[in-house]
Amino acid sequence: MQNKEISEAGATPSGRFPVALFCLTAGAFAIGMTEFVIMGLLPNVASDLKVTIPQAGQLITGYALGVAVGAPLLTIATNRVAQKQLLCLLMAIFIIGNLVAAIAPNYNVLMISRLVTALAHGTFLGTGSLIAARLVRPDKRAGAVSLVLAGLTIANIIGVPFGTLIGQQLGWRSSFGAITVMGVISLIGIIWLIPKIHQTEQPSLGKEVRSLFHPQVLLILATGAFGCCSLFTVFTYITPMLTDVTGFQESNVTWILVMYGIGVTLGNLIGGRLADWKLMPSVITIFGLLSVLLFILSGVLHWPVLTLIVIFLWGMAAFGIMPGIQLRIMNLAHEAPRLAATSSHSALNLGNAAGAFIGGVVITHAGLVYVPLVGGVLAAIGTGGAVLSYYMVEKRKKQIA
Repeated sequence: MQNKEISEAGATPSGRFPVALFCLTAGAFAIGMTEFVIMGLLPNVASDLKVTIPQAGQLITGYALGVAVGAPLLTIATNRVAQKQLLCLLMAIFIIGNLVAAIAPNYNVLMISRLVTALAHGTFLGTGSLIAARLVRPDKRAGAVSLVLAGLTIANIIGVPFGTLIGQQLGWRSSFGAITVMGVISLIGIIWLIPKIHQTEQPSLGKEVRSLFHPQVLLILATGAFGCCSLFTVFTYITPMLTDVTGFQESNVTWILVMYGIGVTLGNLIGGRLADWKLMPSVITIFGLLSVLLFILSGVLHWPVLTLIVIFLWGMAAFGIMPGIQLRIMNLAHEAPRLAATSSHSALNLGNAAGAFIGGVVITHAGLVYVPLVGGVLAAIGTGGAVLSYYMVEKRKKQIA
């Protein structure tokens, strides 16, 4: 086991990413699997538990709400727990939740297990991002955060299809069994490889709350929420858009989503590097590109090749902003960042839920082809929020100077 410690203000001097970071990536990978794998297993779950598919779909909604509500509440409840111990506790909750899901005798128990598992989601990613940023040099912080978040994106490319295949061949419970094993592997890695974080002062819940409700922190949280809202306005309905408008066969959609996932992963990693270079200028630029790409997507949906190109680039832009948003939140709440860092995932999940709702309204009243157009408008609002955030901080710096 590694006995070394790092301070809250410092990090290991090496320019390379330490192996410990990949334990956090593995944890995020498992979390990504448990969040999204059930989408491909809804008919199996519904049939086995004798519920309707819409009822089974509530397992997805319940999880999202659990993340949104659970992240700040659990962070407050564990405010005085050391960060490494907190990661271990969260992964233990995650393991127990998925184990219960694998053996759930009925729908209600499965729903409760999903809610319990969701509690660990946002707090793990927020705390993991904080630890990742302290394991590397200051000029590598966004890259380290993007590596943690890459676990979520890789889960969509590899984990979800693999978990869905297991569930379809061996039963949906086997998917949650596989996720439980992933959680155990991640927990062992955290115990053995993550160093202890030496805290220079006792955590203060008052400071955490004040940091969260700082106007600039709230602004960047809202900016990130608009980014996710634009993403899920379109992504939730990507299959009917590709089949009904563009004309792809349903069998081709899986490979298109894999291509999109590769774009998402590349964008996340590139976005982390750009944020380490120029934080807010890169966030603003990528946000602007995201808006433009969605406007273009609305216009090229009838041309399959152009649609594929734009979807790949859209995936890169959509997740290219995420590391920068997370690092911006941590920087603005630097005196007490834990609650703000974990609450970002609450804000993002609220954006996800709002996007799915907005996309449905657009389809009902306008049609599928207008969904990317509305997504582009939401991304443009996010761009404005990023510009305003940058302007407010820069203006304050000039006043102090």
